[in-house]
Amino acid sequence: MGAELHIGADAEKTVVSAYTLKTRTGRARRRRTGSLIECQPVLPSGRSREVRVTFLARVSLPLLLAGTLLFAAGVPSWLLAVVIAGAVGAAGWVDRRRAQRTSFAIPREPDARVLRTQEERAAFGRAVGMARRVRHTWPGLPGMIDPGTADRALTHALDDLATLLVRRQEIRRLRAGLDGVRGDDLPTGSRAVLALAEQRERAERLWLDTGEQANRILRAIDEAALAGESFLQEQRIGATARQAERVLARLTAGAPPADAAPELADRTSAVLAAYRELTERESLLP
Repeated sequence: MGAELHIGADAEKTVVSAYTLKTRTGRARRRRTGSLIECQPVLPSGRSREVRVTFLARVSLPLLLAGTLLFAAGVPSWLLAVVIAGAVGAAGWVDRRRAQRTSFAIPREPDARVLRTQEERAAFGRAVGMARRVRHTWPGLPGMIDPGTADRALTHALDDLATLLVRRQEIRRLRAGLDGVRGDDLPTGSRAVLALAEQRERAERLWLDTGEQANRILRAIDEAALAGESFLQEQRIGATARQAERVLARLTAGAPPADAAPELADRTSAVLAAYRELTERESLLP
């Protein structure tokens, strides 16, 4: 895996590559989080062809007027024609791309992974979402983890998962093809039937193995997210408890009626006990 991982998902596929992704149609907005770069499709403008042609006509008129004045001033006509044509063409290209749905180009690099099946795309999408949760916990864990090392490990896990899911979607197609072959009319001891059964068994074993490996990566990312979130929640609860303790101690010290002090102290103890119990329960979470 390279130093970065680029991920882009359009309506048809999810592309994972170590190199910058390009769009075949439409536009994409890039968001970097450490070594992970997510390419998110931009919604099309919805401008029809007629609207775009009208827009180009309005752009061309002032350019032609300016070209006429420059030609009169002695600027070569061929130069003006090139500049005007280039400006109109660029404006038309940008306007057309804004109106298109985003579709990512498939990279030519051999290590690029393309997920097309709905199940594998959904699994990878969940992993990316869990990875965002993990990264959101890092600012609250200073001194506990090395952000650089953790970032590389998390990105590498997503890279490995993409590779596994590509294999898994290929196995899914193979299983579907094998299941579609019927040998009911052939003798039970037929070599073809036995060979088909053997290949089905091999495909099933590989299917289960890749599923176990993918689930292991998904569980690891999820557990990292839960551990960080639970720790931060425990910290927030502890801070709330300490703040409540200071406020209640101040209120207790300033309570005028002597008979109200024991009741207030009891309530203070109950509140602090509740916070301590909640904090202890949170510390037991995985």
